[in-house]
Amino acid sequence: MASERAPVSVVIPVYNDPRGIRMTLDAVTAQTYPSDAYEVLVADNGSTDDTREVVREYVDRFPDLVTLLVEDEVQGPAAARNEAIRNASGDIMAFIDADMTVEETWLEDAVESLEGNDWDYMGCDVEIYVEDGKDTLTAKYNQIFGFPIQRYIEEQQFSGTGCLVTRKEVFDDVGLFDERLFSGEDEEFGNRVHDAGFDQHYQPAITMYHPARASLPSFLKKHFRLGRGKAQMQRYHPERVEKPSVLNPRHYLPPHPVRFYRRVTEAASVSATDVLLLYLIAYAKRLTATAGWAYEHFGSEES
Repeated sequence: MASERAPVSVVIPVYNDPRGIRMTLDAVTAQTYPSDAYEVLVADNGSTDDTREVVREYVDRFPDLVTLLVEDEVQGPAAARNEAIRNASGDIMAFIDADMTVEETWLEDAVESLEGNDWDYMGCDVEIYVEDGKDTLTAKYNQIFGFPIQRYIEEQQFSGTGCLVTRKEVFDDVGLFDERLFSGEDEEFGNRVHDAGFDQHYQPAITMYHPARASLPSFLKKHFRLGRGKAQMQRYHPERVEKPSVLNPRHYLPPHPVRFYRRVTEAASVSATDVLLLYLIAYAKRLTATAGWAYEHFGSEES
């Protein structure tokens, strides 16, 4: 990295997503940031399809820019990201998930924001969009509720990792992501960053783009995993989360109907029937997350 610009490491974890990683690599290899001032580290987490072959295409096309790393011993995005961080040479770490896209000025704007404001840890805006031919109610739900990054940072002291930009020294100080967590590792890491006294900021001027999850089974599978991650957080970091209780009614009751109606109708123009169906999706999401929590919580106790 011979440029006078701050050296940046772009980190992309991926697992069995050849289409998504192609979309993301197309975006991050076309940045206006000097090509000798950044590197792209793709950490494959044990893919069993042709994902690695797709990445190798970009390694061949951009040998001085793109690197393929492999983490196939520990399953999970935390382990994949950690493998990339350990191999990173940049002073600034820019995270993006496979299947996300960005404007060509993404890195320029991110570095300018971080350095110009003397920030340590920054979450970017995430816009959910619906792909052509995938305009389902599940996609609509995903688009409405999306990723409230500003609320995460201001109220829960973390940013989703797919839109995080931070200084490498933050990891040197507080450590890497907790690989024991299937999900929630971004929150646990962000909380450690906050406790260590680093500043955390939301930057709405930088937008990253994420396709809506259009398949209901895929959507519920994600929330089952999130439920498992919550149980793991309670096991490994009990000081950060409330004591688990199988009797807590919040795990089983449907969302508050009036608040849900207001949230949906303020965000989108939908029919009464669609509001009802979206409400059922919300309830199914809650029950699925609870099932994931119970599976991890009680299954671990039995073992």
